[in-house]
Amino acid sequence: MSADSEGRIISWHGNPSKPAFTPPPGAVDAHCHVFGPQASFPFSPKAKYLPADAGPDMLFALRDHLGFERNVIVQASCHGTDNSATLDAIARSNGRARGVAVVDPAISEAELAALHEGGIRGVRFNFLKRLVDNAPKDKFLEVAGRLPAGWHVVIYFEADILDEMRAFIDAIPVPVVVDHMGRPDVSQGPDGPEMKAFRTLLESRPDIWFKATCPDRLDASGDPWNDFATAVRPLVEDYQDRVIWGTDWPHPNMQSNIPDDGHLVDMIPRIAVTGDLQRKLLVDNPVRLYWPETL
Repeated sequence: MSADSEGRIISWHGNPSKPAFTPPPGAVDAHCHVFGPQASFPFSPKAKYLPADAGPDMLFALRDHLGFERNVIVQASCHGTDNSATLDAIARSNGRARGVAVVDPAISEAELAALHEGGIRGVRFNFLKRLVDNAPKDKFLEVAGRLPAGWHVVIYFEADILDEMRAFIDAIPVPVVVDHMGRPDVSQGPDGPEMKAFRTLLESRPDIWFKATCPDRLDASGDPWNDFATAVRPLVEDYQDRVIWGTDWPHPNMQSNIPDDGHLVDMIPRIAVTGDLQRKLLVDNPVRLYWPETL
């Protein structure tokens, strides 16, 4: 575990490799975050972890190093419902970033409109008890019904609560994007019970998307994450128009086994094995969600 001079957690690789895989033109890192900088954007008093600063300059330098052109910045739980850091990063991106917010369910229409103007295109509902204290499904559904046109809901949960999540997911009135595939046990393989349950969810609605992300979180076998590649490739192939990808930089709470971001990028051709699949995963699909006005 590494920390800065103030004892704040450093969860990212200090010198990521240059990936062997070259992303296609227009590629989007569709799941990443910014932390602070704290002096400008303090962390939430309810934060379950206190990270070192990982601001937009660092994020955009990594984007360029890895060969991507755009980012989707997802509000990190350490910032709570104050989306200022995410909005600041989007504003500094020269149009090359959009975002996903975390909001108080009581947010006003005017505040939602301001988030849209700032580049937000979705809201995230987090059901990981170690990260959030309260996840009120009824209030989440109410705000989901008031989102600006074209927005979606991102949900983050673990596989063991998928059954109890089903009624809530069914009731969400806009498209749904599932973070990290609901964290299935990839060691079970592509036909394991948790991956089968996730496929059942995908079959239940044509507008449920997923992120084929985080081998570092899901594959205990470690880099090069062979179990992840084996389990996830068929999912990408079977639902190729509903899948996006991202680095998850700066890897919240990954202060041990911090992944090399270049190696994460080199997972892409192992789960999306053709040029056509790679373009869908990295360009076509995220653009449909986050930059539809360019189509």
